[in-house]
Amino acid sequence: MTDLSLYRNIGIFAHVDAGKTTTTERILKLTGKIHKLGEVHDGAATTDFMEQEQERGITIQSAATSCFWNDHRFNIIDTPGHVDFTIEVYRSLKVLDGGVGVFCGSGGVEPQSETNWRYANDSEVARVIFVNKLDRLGADFYRVTKQVKDVLGANPLVMVLPIGTEDDFTGVVDLLTRKAWVWDNSGDPVNYEIQDVPADMVDLVEEWREKLIEMAVEQDDDAMEKYLDGDEPAMETIKACIRKGTIALDFFPTYCGSAFKNKGIQLILNAVIDYLPSPTEVKPQPEVDDEGEETGEFAIVDVEKPFRALAFKIMDDRYGALTFIRIYSGKLDKGDSILNSYTGKTERVGRMVEMHADERIELNGAQAGDIIAIVGMKNVQTGHTLCDPKAPATLEPMVFPDPVISLAVAPKDKAGSEKMGIAIGKMIAEDPSFRVETDDDSGETILKGMGELHLDIKVDILKRTHGIDVEVGKPQVAYRETITRSIEDSYTHKKQSGGSGQFGKIDYKIEPGEPGTGFIFESKVTGGNVPREFWPAVEKGFKNSIDQGVLAGFPCLDFKVTLLDGAFHAVDSSAVAFEIAAKAAYRQSLPKAGPQLIEPIMKVDVFTPEDHVGDVIGDLNRRRGMIKSQEAGVTGVKIKADVPLSEMFGYIGDLRTMTSGRGQFSMEFSHYLPCPKNISEEVIKEVKERNEKK
Repeated sequence: MTDLSLYRNIGIFAHVDAGKTTTTERILKLTGKIHKLGEVHDGAATTDFMEQEQERGITIQSAATSCFWNDHRFNIIDTPGHVDFTIEVYRSLKVLDGGVGVFCGSGGVEPQSETNWRYANDSEVARVIFVNKLDRLGADFYRVTKQVKDVLGANPLVMVLPIGTEDDFTGVVDLLTRKAWVWDNSGDPVNYEIQDVPADMVDLVEEWREKLIEMAVEQDDDAMEKYLDGDEPAMETIKACIRKGTIALDFFPTYCGSAFKNKGIQLILNAVIDYLPSPTEVKPQPEVDDEGEETGEFAIVDVEKPFRALAFKIMDDRYGALTFIRIYSGKLDKGDSILNSYTGKTERVGRMVEMHADERIELNGAQAGDIIAIVGMKNVQTGHTLCDPKAPATLEPMVFPDPVISLAVAPKDKAGSEKMGIAIGKMIAEDPSFRVETDDDSGETILKGMGELHLDIKVDILKRTHGIDVEVGKPQVAYRETITRSIEDSYTHKKQSGGSGQFGKIDYKIEPGEPGTGFIFESKVTGGNVPREFWPAVEKGFKNSIDQGVLAGFPCLDFKVTLLDGAFHAVDSSAVAFEIAAKAAYRQSLPKAGPQLIEPIMKVDVFTPEDHVGDVIGDLNRRRGMIKSQEAGVTGVKIKADVPLSEMFGYIGDLRTMTSGRGQFSMEFSHYLPCPKNISEEVIKEVKERNEKK
């Protein structure tokens, strides 16, 4: 059996264009996994293997690969940075033990870095930080570490200092060993020398080294006492303290370099081994029951324990469906039967492979701590638990956000509609944040996703990867409805027409809830006027109605129903009668409760050169945006605003025109807010016209 202490399951994540994929390429080159470097901007990066990724120079799917460094095995996942594909980051972090957070030396902590950092905090993933692109104009290592502290609320533990900046960046000083790593300009990562600290940096190095050791020894009382007595602990002790603090998320070892120029990557690889946890050093995954509540049992990383694995990604390629799994406990051999605890079905494992981006290496077995792919699994979806049929269990599943934007597509011919059905089925399995509905009346297929770019890529995949010619409608906003007034009302359902009748009477109160609370039901019935066994039926009746709002048929959010009183009939009352009463009560009372249309508001972060700030802010105001803050950086200004999604279609084109192609933006869903009256009337009118056409 392999020694699990030599395993590192790590993810590389960051904001768009911070250099994640380039960093991954450099790691693969240094570890001997690839011999020729591929560049993102040439569309030749190993882990960007989709056509769409190579063209746009962005990562869309997370890619998995394995390599070795100093006898340690690294399973690496390169994740996307675009906010529309955040789901890929979330599900990768869920199965990793450690991560490398990459930040751009000039851009610093950007909006998407915040989202990814928050996900990593939620998943309790230990991280090291790599401040990349220090050879770029405006790069400033010290400013970025300050931003990590101020914006992310994280503690950067500075491990190296840069030698020179921008064009003069030549290497880094390792604070622990007081040695300078200096690379030549050949671009070869192995052409470096280890030298003494440059004379002009000696004082600076001592100052930062002291800060580093002070923060590290806080992890160990004995080392702390020794240090306070003026005795510096041994190097092994300091490293053990750093490792302990990193795994406990007390601080994050921070490195710097330039992945593109091949400077500083070795130190990152050493840091992954020295400070990030092996699979046995992270908290074991909790097991849950059918209701999703924790059972108190854990999937302990141990080869001898029963088999437990989580499917975290489904990928369809030319050889069939691949199910990526992270094995938490036990082992798996070719030919074994495993149980999918979600569907209750067992499946036999035919082929297992280790992935290197889109190449595969056949395996005969795998064990706790491994990340592998199984070929040809049926009915397995992202988040499903695979386990030993003799010892079933369910691991904590993944939660995915709701889409905020939809798009109607229709194939141009009959042959395309069958092909499209199959293609969409595969795409849904691969991406849980992508949903599809069919409009029964019009027969249109409605794609739902996280943003314009997300749906744009999906349509592109339909057209090119699956060869289906589709017509695309206008993007639609996922409006919602809510109520603004409280109302007390009563409804009686009775039906007598031969045979047993139906009877149910309910008195109830409907009131607006706090934003984000969804639907809440409570019963205050006393004295048995509505027997307790009928309460769930009343709740179900209301709950099943909320998908259809009374204004324009959008789902209704954030209100509370309280059952106050009612009446029942000893013979004619049933759960069905009370459920029907509740559904009718919803239709009767909601129009009286001040229904209101609410729209998705996006958190928008715009980066613009200084000369265009006025234009950009003026434009955001015209889009009904609320400017939250603006912060000047070295290369431009960052503007944060809340803007309705309906006003953001086609924004990238307008922004580029305003800023001569230099502006960038990212947005993610924030919350719902009431629509202004004129917009609300327009949307309701549009929906009515659409329905009449059908």
